[in-house]
Amino acid sequence: MQIKKFPDTITIILVISLFFIVLTWIIPSGEFDKTIVDGREVIVANSYREVEAAPQGIGAFLTAPIKGFTSAAFVIAFVFLVGGAFSVLNATDAINAGLFRIITFGKDYPQYKIAVLAGITALFSLAGATFGMSEEVLVFILITIPLAKAMGYDALLGTAIPVLGTGVGFAGAITNPFTIGIAQSIAEIPMFSGVEYRLLVWVMLTSIACFAISRYAMKMDKDPSNSLLFHLNTEDEATLDPVDFPELSTKRKLVLVSFFLSLVILIVGVVYLGWYINEIAGLFIALAIVSAIITKIPVHKATSVFIAGAKEMMTAALVIGLAKGLLVIAQDGKIIDTILNEVALVAGNMPKFVSAELMLIFQCGLNFFIPSGSGQAALTMPIMAPLSDLIGVSRQVAVLAFQMGDGLTNIIVPTSGVTMGALSIAKIPYSIWLKWIAPIFIVLVVVAMLLMLPPLLIFTW
Repeated sequence: MQIKKFPDTITIILVISLFFIVLTWIIPSGEFDKTIVDGREVIVANSYREVEAAPQGIGAFLTAPIKGFTSAAFVIAFVFLVGGAFSVLNATDAINAGLFRIITFGKDYPQYKIAVLAGITALFSLAGATFGMSEEVLVFILITIPLAKAMGYDALLGTAIPVLGTGVGFAGAITNPFTIGIAQSIAEIPMFSGVEYRLLVWVMLTSIACFAISRYAMKMDKDPSNSLLFHLNTEDEATLDPVDFPELSTKRKLVLVSFFLSLVILIVGVVYLGWYINEIAGLFIALAIVSAIITKIPVHKATSVFIAGAKEMMTAALVIGLAKGLLVIAQDGKIIDTILNEVALVAGNMPKFVSAELMLIFQCGLNFFIPSGSGQAALTMPIMAPLSDLIGVSRQVAVLAFQMGDGLTNIIVPTSGVTMGALSIAKIPYSIWLKWIAPIFIVLVVVAMLLMLPPLLIFTW
């Protein structure tokens, strides 16, 4: 099935900006009273009132981007610094070497192949949940496909391991700075807070992914014709020579130890010491410095790599700034509170669990148009956070709806660059992928909806 090129995220946001300008001429202007509770601004329920109209024009459209960048400067700076820090970490090749060594374990010990497949899937999930592995999947797919074939499986399985793995990792994000970090900072709740429950979410979603991978593998063990690619010629997929991957040296092992130690420090700092963006960015920079020292990367090279990593975050930064600019138009036009009031009137008459599920469904739908996790957080959190206050749902629940909606739909929507790129490399038709992933996606969404309930019924988040 041929997939037509879909407009990029920036184009979509600019179109939505024009749409919002039109709305400022149609929707009545209104405002809620605001107050400060626990250090964050919240809406006073039942305080909505109509105010003088403030329709926006072409000038608002042209100045919204710079206003958005100014509004989101703190978050954008965090994205640049963390992107640069992880670029230095990647330059040590420690993560690549560690993952490659674990992957080759599957070839060395084929008798454990089902366990190895599930374990590798879980590792990709952990990578997505902790440091936001995404585009790197397109590199690893070049070795997971040959691995799958060496074990007697097909390219679809080799593609699913990193794509599905990182997808559920993003959905069950624990310390992913580019999704949950940005979402929680915009929602004005402690960054990476609620880690205990998110760890449970990650385990549940990852277990489903591992089961799906293992089940498909066992079906092919029973009968190779159970492969969805059995009647297709997919023998010419690109592969990566193992010599292209680095050795897991002692220095790289030390970098991996430093990385996992940093994650422990991060969780302790957030949960017990009240760390926020400043401290977290500082921790990642420290990790980059330590990694460079351990592997003896020269200062000039480490600096160049850091700058290159920050440059790679430019698109994400643009999306965040433009998304905030879109909201500036709506706020200056004074229609945000009107929209919130109307939605709250509808949602307020529903049980809280229904409202929470609608948040998840909304995020899933929006991800088709804006597959960028950081961009979607910048666009929706300023709306979803106050909405959750109005309907009596914790802001943590709103963030949970965002992260699961973002992560899960990226494994299936044809607007996801990583998923479509992986299918292109593996030469797998999207229709075949959709046939395989759709039932798994439905199960994951149902489980995600169930996972939205405990924070409402049990936990005080």
